[in-house]
Amino acid sequence: MIQPRPGLTPQSLLPKLRRVFELSAPKIRSIERAWSPAQGSPVCTVDGRYTSRGWTEWTQGFQFGSAILQFDATGDTEFFETGRERTALLMAPHLTHSGVHDHGFNNLSTYGNLLRLMCEERIPEDAWERRFYEVALKCSGAVQAARWSRTADGGGYIYSFNGPHSLFVDTIRSVRALVVAHQLGHVLMAENDRRISLLDRALAHGLATAKYSVYYGEGRDGYDVPGRVAHESIFNTVDGNYRCPNSQQGYSPFTTWTRGLAWAMCGFAEELEFLDTLPERPAAIDVFERAARVTCDFYIENTPPDGIPYWDTGAPGLEKLGDWRALPADPYNAQEPVDSSAAAIAAQGLLRLGRRLRDDRYWNAGLAAAAALFDAPYLSADPEHQGLILHSVYHRPNGWDWRPGESSMWGDYHARELALYLLRMAEGRPYLKFWL
Repeated sequence: MIQPRPGLTPQSLLPKLRRVFELSAPKIRSIERAWSPAQGSPVCTVDGRYTSRGWTEWTQGFQFGSAILQFDATGDTEFFETGRERTALLMAPHLTHSGVHDHGFNNLSTYGNLLRLMCEERIPEDAWERRFYEVALKCSGAVQAARWSRTADGGGYIYSFNGPHSLFVDTIRSVRALVVAHQLGHVLMAENDRRISLLDRALAHGLATAKYSVYYGEGRDGYDVPGRVAHESIFNTVDGNYRCPNSQQGYSPFTTWTRGLAWAMCGFAEELEFLDTLPERPAAIDVFERAARVTCDFYIENTPPDGIPYWDTGAPGLEKLGDWRALPADPYNAQEPVDSSAAAIAAQGLLRLGRRLRDDRYWNAGLAAAAALFDAPYLSADPEHQGLILHSVYHRPNGWDWRPGESSMWGDYHARELALYLLRMAEGRPYLKFWL
């Protein structure tokens, strides 16, 4: 399990945080010089160079969002101009992409970050530019909310790119698109001019995720371990009844794919922070907090002491590594890959939940994971390698990309976001949040 490191604070991590953005800058420039939009979205590296991987277009927002985060952290306007220009030029198709569950990834990372910077007065106020970002985010939230399946218990969920039967745990972080669009005063207009609240739909999706994607040790099935997460939940689309767990990128439906676990940790923690700002306390807060606690507990207990997880806690090769929960993660082992991208996402969830609850157990675990992630062998100092964080894995069952030393666009983006979160805390700057 993760071992806290005494004395770690955001301030003590400042040298590492600044080093992250020092190394990050030339990597963003390298990708910008080498990448052609005709290639699609960069997804993961092969021999240190970013390549595409056709499955679903969910990473382009991380590419341009990384430049925006770089500006946020350093004030270097080169990166602001890159992020803003590329967002305006290339991100529009993602706003009306009705075939994915990824709007909160692509569009909050670009249009959302740009609008946030304007609201924080980090970039000049411009009425028409603000309206451009606002209309984009309104559109994105409504298009995402329209991808809706009803459940037999009266709720519903945003269904994944697999189709109306499929709830992905990942989407608990993407649902932020609905929250921001709601804040901007937008609704989804349906048949007969029915006005659908985007906040209500976001909350319903979160409740469905907490109920069907997260386990609580209540005898739901023979593998009901508290905090375990199912990547995918399958429903009968005729009557909305839940049928079974499934997994697309994990080892099995009855094991825990750690990046899916990390999405739940981070997504629920962030949504809780937002819900705390509402004038009336939604009943969903208690459900979301329970889901956040139990998933963070599971991560702490089933991750090596340095905070870097293996890709799935039930992966069959782990038994050949001995007591893997008691030893630092080994990214070079020949049995099962680690997933540094899951650590980048999970650490932010631990920190946000720990801060909200004033619970040092979560806070210290998040700091420990960040400290490991922002150092060798995970932080890439090689100027010829386009990746920032090494030892990420995309789709282990498909055998796509498990080779030690490779990076992913989502891993690099979330590492930058984690570093920016801690940098702002250390320097006493405004708290990093997705809502307006």
